[in-house]
Amino acid sequence: MQKGKGREKILIVDDSEMNRSILADMLADEFDIEEAEDGEAALAILDRSAKTFSLVLLDIVMPKKDGFDVLSEMNRTRLIEDLPVIMVSAETASDQIERAYSLGATDFIMRPFDASIVHRRVLNTIFLYVKQRQLLGIIEQQIDENERDSSMMVDILSHIVEFRNGESGLHILHVRTITDFLLRKLVRKTDRYPLTDRDISVIAKASALHDIGKIGIDDKILNKPGKLTDEEFAVMKTHSMIGANMLEGLSAHKDNPLVQHAYEICRWHHERWDGRGYPDGLKGDEIPISAQIVALADVYDALTSERVYKPPLPPEEAKEMILAGKCGTFNPLLLECLSDEFDRIRDELSHDAQANAARREIRNYAEAVHHAKGVSASERTLKLLDYERMKFNFYAELTEEVQFEYLVDDDLLKLSPSGAKKFGVETELLHPAEDLRLREQLGKTWFEGIIQFFRKTSPQDPEFRYECELPIGGELRWYRVIVRAIWSDDIEPRITSAIGKLMDVHELHNELASLKESSIRDPLTGLLNRNGVGEEIDRKLANYPAHKYAVAVFDIDFFKNANDTYGHLFGDRVLRVVADRLIHGTRAGDLCARIGGDEFLIVFEYDTDIHPIIARVFGAICGAVGDFALTVSMGICEKSSADEEYKGLFRKADIALYAAKKQGRSRYRFYDESMEDDAALKDADLPDSPKTVD
Repeated sequence: MQKGKGREKILIVDDSEMNRSILADMLADEFDIEEAEDGEAALAILDRSAKTFSLVLLDIVMPKKDGFDVLSEMNRTRLIEDLPVIMVSAETASDQIERAYSLGATDFIMRPFDASIVHRRVLNTIFLYVKQRQLLGIIEQQIDENERDSSMMVDILSHIVEFRNGESGLHILHVRTITDFLLRKLVRKTDRYPLTDRDISVIAKASALHDIGKIGIDDKILNKPGKLTDEEFAVMKTHSMIGANMLEGLSAHKDNPLVQHAYEICRWHHERWDGRGYPDGLKGDEIPISAQIVALADVYDALTSERVYKPPLPPEEAKEMILAGKCGTFNPLLLECLSDEFDRIRDELSHDAQANAARREIRNYAEAVHHAKGVSASERTLKLLDYERMKFNFYAELTEEVQFEYLVDDDLLKLSPSGAKKFGVETELLHPAEDLRLREQLGKTWFEGIIQFFRKTSPQDPEFRYECELPIGGELRWYRVIVRAIWSDDIEPRITSAIGKLMDVHELHNELASLKESSIRDPLTGLLNRNGVGEEIDRKLANYPAHKYAVAVFDIDFFKNANDTYGHLFGDRVLRVVADRLIHGTRAGDLCARIGGDEFLIVFEYDTDIHPIIARVFGAICGAVGDFALTVSMGICEKSSADEEYKGLFRKADIALYAAKKQGRSRYRFYDESMEDDAALKDADLPDSPKTVD
């Protein structure tokens, strides 16, 4: 019998044709039926088409393979976890019933059959398993949502580190992937480190922050193509404490496991097993296992990835170098884990690590659910439902989320008790758009915004999310709004209701804004850095293409002599003086940036004549700093057409700078085409134009 459209399919297994016929007659009006005359035939049917069935009615006493043999085989293949089984028997012995339940049977039907009991138990069992599948779908959706939020953070962090570092943002994702593999192998190999699945997930996410302290390192050191001097390496090593201090400063989240593990990783991922690492010289298991794992992951990916100072090594060569101790000493257990997991790590990194991360977490969770022992299918489902409900409510209270439900036909808004208390309103609000107290708390635009988004959803794409500022308690705070529209099953579907939540993301929003700001600023002078000014210039040129702009590039004359004569601390002082004179000598709308060692850039927006502005700023910059006669050489290029791009303006300003230096320094020159011939002679020394940010 073929499964009809919209109907569930049942497999009846009984050696008595009469019994099969009676059950089929009872159920055929609502279900599609297929029959098997013994356990061997039933297993053959399930082997080729188990997914087409919603339920098995299974007799116990049969020739060839009896009902217990069928249950045992379904357990071996784990089919019992996805396909419910109701036992059919005239046997009432308790040991038979207990054995059936222990093998995963969902329910029992005794002969002679009562049609109403058979019908009700079949419906209940199918309904329960449908709910279980929906629950697993919800779990995967929740994991996917958490993963998207984590991925968003990883993307942001990758972007920030990319601004300051020559490494690819993919390094962060690779370290996370390797960390996950090594941790899972470690807990399978030994009970020395009692880590739960949750611990592993948090540590893997926290690994994304391992090098966040590098945003505080001068880019002339960070991206130096050659070997660092002892002084430069000492500066580079401070990135571990810079990152740890940044995380320690997140006082509102100091007890969060993610922040705690991230602090361990930032501070100690350059410690070594033999005590010869930094910053604290820890050794052995004095180093937290989270930092040990990330240290190994960091070294492996650094060896196998391209850097400004080296090409990538083949994975096999990188592994042998690490195992041979050529890259420092590591926990011997972790080296065993690397050897055991090497093939999987190599293959995983050859694919998109971010795309695989969500699938891995869902798979790990599913395996944990499938390996639950000693619980029948229906009990397991109920326990999962209770657990998920408890976990959801617990997390909601911790995060102070506000859950709500909106019934469209009734125009009724239902709020969670904590949400109603937060807003000072009732838990149920009829005509919420007109409720004065709710409008006072949230403003009328909040609910109207949800209604507008409703109209953009569809049964295939029912979810939407956005962030907005809400005036809760008289204070504007950033909230993330996540809503899922519920559509009817009508021929012409319509929205019947919606469920959603509001999450306070004010601190996170401000912290990300602060991180973004620090990533586009030069830490020594406070001016925009190379990438930050490129982003701002592109924005100006895109938004106001008809305005007049001029780009000026200058560097400090004989700056190396100042460093060599008075030391690097004096050199840093000179750079800060130049920055201060720029800030006070330019206008609020001008852009000032330090784009490399002693090289600076200014973008002027003007209306009439740029020449007196340049003369004034040039004069403001020059002037003695202590015993050092500070002068600069400057090249300027004016934007000549509406479609001229920043890259071309910078190139021309740099050519004009070369012309100024050629005339003896301590002067400025405006670009003209006659300089192009001289520029051709210096092409080999012409620096790359700054990168722009999309």
